[in-house]
Amino acid sequence: MTRWLRRQRAPFGSAQGRLHRRSFGPAWSAKLAALLLLALSLPAFAQDLASFEKNVTVKTLPNGLTVVLYRRPEAPVFSFFTMVDAGSAQDPLHQTGLAHMMEHMAFKGTPDIGTTDYAKEKVALERVEQAYQAYEAERVKRVGQDPQKLKQLQQVWQDAIKDADQYVIKNQFGEIVESHGGVGLNAFTSYDETGYMYSLPSNQFELWAALESDRFASPVMREFYKERSVVMEERRMRTDSRPTGRLLEQFLGTAFMANPYHRPTVGYASDLQSFSATDALDFFHKNYVPSNMVIGLVGDLDPAKAMPIIEEYFARLPNSPKPLEITTTEPPQNSIREVNLQDPAQPFYLEGYHRPSYLDKDDAVYDAITDLMSNGRVSRLYRSLVRDQKIAAYAAGFSGLPGTKYAHLFAFYGIPLPGHTNEELQKAIHAEIEKLKTTDITDEELAMFKTRTRADLIRSLASNEGLAQALATYQTRYGDWRELFRYLDRVDKVTKADVRRVANQVFQETNRTTGAIYTAQQPKTNPGEAQPTAPPASPPAASDSPKGAE
Repeated sequence: MTRWLRRQRAPFGSAQGRLHRRSFGPAWSAKLAALLLLALSLPAFAQDLASFEKNVTVKTLPNGLTVVLYRRPEAPVFSFFTMVDAGSAQDPLHQTGLAHMMEHMAFKGTPDIGTTDYAKEKVALERVEQAYQAYEAERVKRVGQDPQKLKQLQQVWQDAIKDADQYVIKNQFGEIVESHGGVGLNAFTSYDETGYMYSLPSNQFELWAALESDRFASPVMREFYKERSVVMEERRMRTDSRPTGRLLEQFLGTAFMANPYHRPTVGYASDLQSFSATDALDFFHKNYVPSNMVIGLVGDLDPAKAMPIIEEYFARLPNSPKPLEITTTEPPQNSIREVNLQDPAQPFYLEGYHRPSYLDKDDAVYDAITDLMSNGRVSRLYRSLVRDQKIAAYAAGFSGLPGTKYAHLFAFYGIPLPGHTNEELQKAIHAEIEKLKTTDITDEELAMFKTRTRADLIRSLASNEGLAQALATYQTRYGDWRELFRYLDRVDKVTKADVRRVANQVFQETNRTTGAIYTAQQPKTNPGEAQPTAPPASPPAASDSPKGAE
């Protein structure tokens, strides 16, 4: 499993993860000494699992909600992380983007927050839904659509929205949190889960319990269609208007043909124009149930006082069984697949190989390969492609694209420097992969991977926010937060032979999907004179032609 502390690794960003600079002077020696000291301080931080457990309280309420609380009284504050075990992989067919939409709606308030008169607003919102259903029924007609009727129905719907908006108090939920000392109010939706977090002074714990339980007990689809338009704009900005965004969407749609990872988190444009507030509530009632949620809490909280408050407020969430996870298993890939985009943008190269989920026995081995290939300036890809050959501005290899919960991809990518090509990057990346398959990594490389992993864990758990997220994530993914520390045992067992074996097993040509952007020339035109479009540069022929969006 890609570690939560490396989560959301942006495949097309600037330098990722940690940056370790290597030199052989005093500075490097000092850094190495500090790193080793940090790693050796793990016993001082946790001493052992039994010592850490003394500060952890785990409670599962009768309705299925699990709470993991770590008491850290150094400062009178606490942080939380609510993890809903539902991400875009759980989006219903033809309703992609719905998990992400629910994240947005969770900040819109409740019957008591965000409204001047909920009784009247509720009636107005029901009218909005009735008007939208009538409009949508006419809009989706493939034969016999009446344009005039459609326009009238749209106006009725817009008028209903305007009527409901008069009761809205904008951003009241966030203002309440911030006015009581809250910071870091945020959320995210990934392919695997949806997370909510912020921090508050410890004396506001009951306020937190009231707010957090209320928004999951009584959600209101307030300003739903306005927020849906916001998500549409997110899609235009992050996918439609970005070459790498378009590439990634088509790349995943080609690499995964059955697994739900082939669908974009933000949703397809046609789905964003179709699903309703009623659809969102259906998704909520299925997935936002206590048995599908874990809350991590870290800070100056006395479990004896905090747990009764949690029970008082969160016990009111209705009891419902955890949704069954029924997903299609991706069939084995048996041919190279390619996606090549002609775009007036800089070249870009990406390739991915199917690998099992985070539960695979070799998960720590994939993390070792990630560290070896991509860990800053000491990584093999940086030293070879960027420093020595000078053919790439950046290059990396990492596990966890686009998620880790189900079978996913180990990916490599690079950005060629001017005067160099995607083909050069592909050849250089394959040369580094071949080294993994034919030659053992060094003892030093293996030792530094294990040292950095321990150091990363310590640094990340030093913050309340990081530890709260870790506890909730590991409790959700493994059913036991203790796996957070047991992971280090699995890291310690990784051998040079393991790295070589996994590389040979996974990095096979027939298991590969590639994606590339080839720079297309913009046609030049003079006023009043049309010019022929210049033919695009010819990329390599595709073996499996991309199908793009569903």
